[in-house]
Amino acid sequence: MEYRPFGQTGIQISAIGFGCWEIGGGYGSIEETDFIKAVNRALDAGINCFDTAEAYGMGASEKSLAKALGGRRKEAVITTKFGIGYPGFPNYRDASRARVMSSIEKALKNLNTDYVDVFMVHWPDRNVPFEETMKALDDVVKQGKARAVAVSNFKLEEIERCMKTRRVDVVQYCWNMLDRRMQKGIYPYCQKNGIGVMAYGSLAYGMLTGTFSVEMNFDSDDWRSRRGKLGNVNLFQHLFGPEQFVKNIRAVEELKEIARRYGKTLPQLALRWTTSNPVISTALVGCRNEKEVNDNIGALGWTISDADMKEIDAIFARNGVITEPDLWLEEV
Repeated sequence: MEYRPFGQTGIQISAIGFGCWEIGGGYGSIEETDFIKAVNRALDAGINCFDTAEAYGMGASEKSLAKALGGRRKEAVITTKFGIGYPGFPNYRDASRARVMSSIEKALKNLNTDYVDVFMVHWPDRNVPFEETMKALDDVVKQGKARAVAVSNFKLEEIERCMKTRRVDVVQYCWNMLDRRMQKGIYPYCQKNGIGVMAYGSLAYGMLTGTFSVEMNFDSDDWRSRRGKLGNVNLFQHLFGPEQFVKNIRAVEELKEIARRYGKTLPQLALRWTTSNPVISTALVGCRNEKEVNDNIGALGWTISDADMKEIDAIFARNGVITEPDLWLEEV
């Protein structure tokens, strides 16, 4: 396994991380028995990063991860998030001090642990002063309930405002071949300030697995469905909108040839691309079973040539795929 510094936290994190959204529901389907086996296979392979969130089933994902880890908790670096999914709050977000304190207690109970490695604000709550949120997170660390604090999906100027109160140890953003918005501004800032970076959506929510077709339909409760509750946002249109979906599928089919040159699967190529950026500490990917864990591990230990990196860009260009879409995070 390849390990990298997790910013300045002192934690060494596996270059491939295990994303636990699916087990919480609303994003594909997964059996808990298979999930437990996948988590243990990941640990055996040296994957130590497990990312979950309160909003993934409002505690369901955290509980399933605790069950899967069992007595192996100390082998894992657990990151969990809070701050979204609360009815009655503007945009369903709340990052007040009261929410910070209540959510960390729920997380520790759900995860059956006395600390988490990283406690993260899932989305910026612009109705609460960032100073209030960061002071509360700092107290969580001082109480020994978290080792580090993080933010996800914040604008650059918002990270800078947070840093005035308490250092941001880790950030989490979408990053993959089809979504490279963060390479301007966010990632250079993180590299300059020694902030750990977690990349989510490494396989573009399944688009880069090579298993989709133009006739693909998702379950009605899946956010990728045209009927899903997120079906009107710009990220949906960029990846799964009727016109762009066809262009993306065509480009993905061409990418398979590059993967074949290396004797790799398309997901392995996509993950290797994601982890090739030196600012990335860990690339998160969901694993429904042991087979997918084994496949993901094959993304490490080799390099994509500069020529093939350029060809990947050329494939997207000639298929009309925009890799830096004109949308910002609150629209996602």
